[in-house]
Amino acid sequence: MNKFLTVTLAALALAMPLSGIAAPDEAQKQLTQRAQDAKKKLAAAQAAQGPERQKMMQEHMKMMQEMMAQMQKAKPRAGMKPEQMREWMDEHMKLMQQMMGQMMDEHHMMMQGMGGAGMGMHGQGGMQGMGKK
Repeated sequence: MNKFLTVTLAALALAMPLSGIAAPDEAQKQLTQRAQDAKKKLAAAQAAQGPERQKMMQEHMKMMQEMMAQMQKAKPRAGMKPEQMREWMDEHMKLMQQMMGQMMDEHHMMMQGMGGAGMGMHGQGGMQGMGKK
């Protein structure tokens, strides 16, 4: 019984510090959920036609602008250890990559749907200069 208690306490002592490192913070969790919602909106826009497609694309663009504003304000919590800071930054970069991917998909949809006439809208999501290949 004493050995079981010792092993359990040792396991908890090892797990406790790791629990604070591995998980994204609450703001990042919310942003991840919003990114998934925005991705669904973009997929629905891709399947839609005409005015409905345009409306969904505008809604997606608005969602992306709001998320970008939140991402710009996001800061790691005070007192993080270097390992925790790296984990937070990795999660932040992962979210940024998801957003960039969605914005590029949206841009490509606009270019295909408007025969290149939508160039005036390029950049509203903070993507200036990203369309050149």
